[in-house]
Amino acid sequence: MTAHTENTENTEGPDGRTAPPPPGPGPRALARRRRRASAARFWHRYRTHRSGLLGLAVLALCALLALSAPWTVGEEVRSVTRATGGPMEGPSARFWLGTDQFGRDLWGLLVWGARVSLLVGLLAAVLSVAIGALVGITAGHFGGWYGTLAMRVTDWFLVMPTLVLAIALATVLSRSLGTVVLAIGVTTWPTTARLVRAQTLAVESRPYIERARALGGGHRHVMTRHVLPNVLPLVLAQTTLGISAAILAEATLAFLGLGDPTVTSWGGMLQDAREAGAVSAGHWWYLVPPGAAIATVALAFTLCGRAVESVLNPRLGASG
Repeated sequence: MTAHTENTENTEGPDGRTAPPPPGPGPRALARRRRRASAARFWHRYRTHRSGLLGLAVLALCALLALSAPWTVGEEVRSVTRATGGPMEGPSARFWLGTDQFGRDLWGLLVWGARVSLLVGLLAAVLSVAIGALVGITAGHFGGWYGTLAMRVTDWFLVMPTLVLAIALATVLSRSLGTVVLAIGVTTWPTTARLVRAQTLAVESRPYIERARALGGGHRHVMTRHVLPNVLPLVLAQTTLGISAAILAEATLAFLGLGDPTVTSWGGMLQDAREAGAVSAGHWWYLVPPGAAIATVALAFTLCGRAVESVLNPRLGASG
């Protein structure tokens, strides 16, 4: 009784009336709180995947090296006229990975190449997943003749060799990083489109979608407020997995001479090594570092993608 009396006195205003309870957190604050809690749960589950943590550590190291390139190795390392070594020098204390045919430090070129390869891989993967998500959601939502036509176009892109299409686009358009990103992005989206369409059909068969439509929700409301949040985990996993494929595609295009000749990338270094005759001359230090870097980063992104996929869909398997 005493506790109840004290509580009543605390809620009475100066005129003796009962004051309203203090207002709770607003909708935005609740949304931010839920997002923070969701991110904390995601990270807690992600930490149980040792392979995912290893991939994340490798990517963090590569990103740190790439971002610090202007201060750690300097921009002059890319200049042919300001080369500090002799042509095709082997690894030494001065040049950790040796030099190229112009006498440039290969370690510095490798660090600068990380900036381009990571950037192109990320942008191309985001473009590819964005196109695939848009096609998949709209095809699954509208269905009918539009859905059939969208899936037939998707099937056409699936049966066509991706590399051939990318080479054709890179040949027709100007040689630049934007062309490489566009060539990779517009040729690698069909897999994402089919996966997102299947997930969209599953989401739209649920009862709350019918209730949303009965309450007046239009196509835009259903797709953006209900379908998109449910397919976002799949889109995130596809983006992480797609970056490794995009990096390999960029390296392939650069190796074939279809990249931007004014920038330094890992694929471009392999192309330069081939033109300099490093293969026949046995200059392994010119070939191994960029090839190993491409393989390492692609593997790291794959490990992270598998871990993200397993966290978002625990039925895929146990932690690794």
